[in-house]
This record gives sequence, C-alpha cells and structure tokens, in this order.
Amino acid sequence: METLIPTINRLQEVFLTVGAESIQLPQIVVVGSQSSGKSSVLESLVGRDFLPRGSGIVTRRPLVLQLINVSPLQDRLKIENGNGVKLNVQNSYPGVKAEEWGTFLHCKNQIFSDFQEIRREIEAETERSSGDNKGISPEPIYLKIYSPKVMNLTLVDLPGITKVPVGDQPEDIENQVQEMILSFISNPNSLILAVSPANSDLATSDALKLAREVDTDGRRTLLVVSKLDLMDAGTDALEVLLGRVIPVRLGIIGVVNRSQHDINTQKSLEDSIRDEQAFLQRHYPSLASRAGSRYLAKTLSRLLMHHIRDCLPDLKTRVTVLSSQYQARLNSYGQPVEDHSATLLQIVTKFASDYCNTIEGTARYIQTTELCGGARMCYIFHETFGRTLQSIDPLGGLTELDILTAIRNATGPRPALFVPEVSFELLVKRQIKRLEEPSLRCVELVHEELQRIIQHCSSYSTQELLRFPKLHDSIVEVVTGLLRKRLPITNDMVHNLVAIELAYINTKHPDFTDAAQVSATVNSQQAEGLDGGKRWKNEKVAEEKAPAAAFGSPSKGQAINLLDTAVPVARKLSSREQRDCEVIQRLIKCYFLIVRKSIQDSVPKTVMHFLVNFVKEHLQSELVGQLYKQQLLQELLIESQDTAQQRTEVAQMLEALKKANNIISEIRETHLW
Repeated sequence: METLIPTINRLQEVFLTVGAESIQLPQIVVVGSQSSGKSSVLESLVGRDFLPRGSGIVTRRPLVLQLINVSPLQDRLKIENGNGVKLNVQNSYPGVKAEEWGTFLHCKNQIFSDFQEIRREIEAETERSSGDNKGISPEPIYLKIYSPKVMNLTLVDLPGITKVPVGDQPEDIENQVQEMILSFISNPNSLILAVSPANSDLATSDALKLAREVDTDGRRTLLVVSKLDLMDAGTDALEVLLGRVIPVRLGIIGVVNRSQHDINTQKSLEDSIRDEQAFLQRHYPSLASRAGSRYLAKTLSRLLMHHIRDCLPDLKTRVTVLSSQYQARLNSYGQPVEDHSATLLQIVTKFASDYCNTIEGTARYIQTTELCGGARMCYIFHETFGRTLQSIDPLGGLTELDILTAIRNATGPRPALFVPEVSFELLVKRQIKRLEEPSLRCVELVHEELQRIIQHCSSYSTQELLRFPKLHDSIVEVVTGLLRKRLPITNDMVHNLVAIELAYINTKHPDFTDAAQVSATVNSQQAEGLDGGKRWKNEKVAEEKAPAAAFGSPSKGQAINLLDTAVPVARKLSSREQRDCEVIQRLIKCYFLIVRKSIQDSVPKTVMHFLVNFVKEHLQSELVGQLYKQQLLQELLIESQDTAQQRTEVAQMLEALKKANNIISEIRETHLW
C-alpha cells in the first residue's frame, strides 16, 4: 500500500516530460481564501519553512509539491559504505549528503539543501512568469521535497481566493483565480483539501463553496479548520469540528497555525507542533487525538493511498487506451524517408488506387453523410440527368402557329395537298437541340465530382500524403490537369451525339411506329376529301381568306416576314389545319421520345468512356510520368515542419505511456488491498 503514492509520483514525472494533460493523476489540491492559513498547513506537513511569506496574495502560481519519505542520512551513508544496512533502494539516493533537500523540475539536477534557497527560487520562478507586482499565472511550479520526516504525499497549493485586484492584477482577478482552482479540483481523481479559518463563518467559506460545485456528494472533500487559537474569547469550534454545522464526508480536522509573531521570531515547527498539541489537549481534549498537523498528515496519506487504489484500475485502462491511440497516430505519420524513389512510388500508387477505389465504391474510408465517388456519378446519371431529360416536354416551346408556319414555309408558293416532311424535320431538330444543354451539364457535374474525389483521397484515404505538402500539391495539380484535358474531349463527344441525331432524321426507325399510323390516317382522310368536294372547296375558300386575318397584309414597301407579323390570338383553325398540326405534333413527340431515350443512354456511356474510365486507366502512369523524376524527388518529399514535430511529440508521448504502463504493472494485486 505504501508504494502507491511513490508510484503516482513516478507517473507524474513521466508525464511531465511530455506535458500530458489527458492523464489526470490522483493528487491533493489545497483550496482556501487568501490568508486562510494554507501555506502554514503545508509547511506543518513538511516540517520546514520554505513557502514565500508576506501580506496580500503570496501564492501566485500553482505549486505541485511531492513529499517523498527517504531514509535518514546516517542510514544512507551506511549502505553506501557497505555496512549491510537493508534499505529500500528507492529511498537510498546515493550521492546526496543532506538529511533533507528539494529539487525543482525547471532546475535540472540541482539539489537545494537550504530551504531558504527553495523559498527564494519559488519567488524568482513566480516573478519570471507572473511579474513582480502581484500578477498570477496558471503555469505550475514543480517541487519535490525529500525528508525522513514527511509522509509520501502529492499536494497542489493554489493561489488564495481573492476579491479585489491589487498591483498589476486584472480587474477579473477573482474569476481568473476561481477558474484556475476549478481546473484542478474538477479532476475526478483529485482530493480537495478545503482550508477555512475558525474565526470566520463556515457557511460563507469560499473553499467549501467551490468544492461543492465539483464534488456535490462530498466524496472527495476534506475540511481543515485553521487558526483555532484565534477564535473570540468564550467561543470554540467544537460543533464545527464534530460536523454538526456543515457535515463533510471525509472529515473535519482542526489545526493551530503559527502566528506572524512566531514566524518573525523564527519559532521552529517542532516547537509549534508541541504547542499545538498542548492547545488541543486544553481546549478540545475529546478531539485532541483526531486533530492537529500530525494527524492531518497521516489522514491525508491514508486518504490519498485509498483514493489511488480506487483510481488505479481506471487509470490503467486510460493509459492502455491512450497507448493504442497514440500508436495509431504515430503509424499515420509514417517513418522518416530513407528511400525517396520507393516512397514516392508507394504514395503515388496508393493515391491512384484509392482514387479508383473511391469511384468503384471499394474504398476503405466510405462517406456516411453524403454520396461520394461512383455513387454520386450514378446519382448524376440516373437521377439528376435522367429527371432533367424526362422533364423536357417534347412539344415545349412549339405552338400550333409555329407548326402551321413551318408547314407553309416548306410548301413554297404552291398550296400543299399533303403535309410536307421537311416541316417535320425542321421542327423535330429544333426540339432535339434542347437535349444538348442538359447533356453537357451532366458532363460538368461528373467532372466536378472527379475533382472532389482528389480532396477526399487526400484527406481520408492517403494520410501519409499529408506529410509532404509539395508532393500533395503536385499530385492535385497533375490529376486536375488530366481532368482538364479530358473535359473538352468529352464535351465534344457529347455534342457530337446530339449532332449525329440532328444529322439524319431516321423516319424508318423501328420504334417510329407512329409514322405508318399517321400515313394511313392521312390517306384515309384524303380519300374522304375527294368524295366531299364541296366541303373541300368551302375549306379552300376559308383558307384563302384566312391568311389575311392570320398573318395580316404587309404594307407597301415592307419585306414580308411571316414569323414576326402579329397574329390574332383567338383565330380558330380550320379542320385541315387542325389535322395537319395534330399529325406533326404526333410525329414530333414520337420521334423526340426515341432520341431522348437514346441520348439518356448514350451520354453516361460517353462520359464513362472518355472521362471516367480514361482517368482511371491513365492516372497512375500520368502521375509517375510527371512526378517520378530524379531532380524532383528531394524537393517533393520534404516533410512539413508540423508533421515532423508532431511525430516527435507523439513518439515521446507513446514512450511515456509505455513507461507509465510498466510502472502501473509493477504494482501487484496484493499491494492494492
């Protein structure tokens, strides 16, 4: 059990070297208002004067204090001389010729055997980062004190809670101090040592108030009532110490601090502890054995050991999980480059493979929030492009007047007995032309998705590529250039698909069944027209009158433009005109649907062949051809400073976690109970 606190101290040393903040180690955090006697309590635990003294706020930086019990100097000298004295090797500390000494983390290998020097070093280090005019800093000072008189403990002394800024302290000094205190005591693995003076109302204790905020059930809080000797005459703290005023689960311990007069006259701590015991025996005889600085030290050591025992399983799990995470991060950074040629080929091949796999849908990193790669192309082909084509009305933009005008223009100066085929071709080509714009837009959307895949592969699939910014930029440039070269070729092919349909209107197409039906209908109607000559004549007369009403009479000297001349909207078509319009509309709709179906099928195939598949097949060879050049290898494979620094930091953290795991593993199960 006694090995638990030294184990935590060793873990703290390991993690301090890498600045690990993700590991929250068990420790005792001392909290109290300004001048509540925190420093005196800490010094009584150590048995030496070593903390800065003065008026106002004295502790201006967190002080992480490790108390380490060592063998007396005489016993250590005996083991060094080989006199056979059996000592724990960890407590021997060969080479140190002092009974008690201290060391600072920021003073490497320097031993302070004079505790006045320790005090001066704390003051100097505080002023270095906090200034010399009462400023505070959250950066901790790490101090170890080795002594045969102390019990193994890990304590954190924090600045006292203050209300009014002094010196160069900011206006929000109260909030800053409270935030600093909360950052330490919110650690669930910490014990809270709340110090409150006996001559103030416990109900207004700032230390207890902050402790309650993070430790609502009081499982981690121990209350120390200081300055028992300064209470008003005729009053005592018995009710408070018995927990009848405010109960504290871990207990309430009363202590007597040294007065300022004792400090000025350099009264020794041994004398102070004797006087403290005498005071407790006189005023609190029933509690004398459960109060005082010595009892406090034993209680803190016992509580910390039990707390460490409870925290150790979770701590071991946390270290194991972090080790796995940091190992994965280290693997993602890769090893320093030795063979530049092999490394470049490996990265290029991996990128090309990931790019193609993303298109095929076999990539390791599959998006779950949006469609990506080949899936998005499929959506573009069959949803976006398909729906757009389906939404195009075969007769959209064509009025009956447009159709009649086209028929008349196709007959020339002679009246037509039949519907001229030229008018059908003219009008259906106009409708087919409308399929070109959505087809080219389909190519553009697929091209954009191929561009997006570049960033997807760079961010997710090929982590090692991020190590080399120049190589990454070069790969992006090469792939973008390849896509840029293929885009106009694909656009031309899609344009040609529409041009091919426009080049020859195949009225003998096997799916163009309406042509035969319309032809039969026209022949039958023409036969009826020969039998009803009078009706036909009347219609001719009506038609001869109609142009004047329909198209108007051009004024003298004006060119005739049938398409631009105003037409009455309410004009009623003759039966023949109605029949001719219906024939042309039916033929246009039937043939347009045939062409639309063909375009809807052939455009995705064209895009896949000339753009997507071409890029897939030629991507790796293009990358190798452009980048695998001897004069570029060194330049392309220069790591970013961030990557190199992060690899070093992660490697150091991983090494610290391995050491921590070994330290925890040294504690056998029997030590925990």
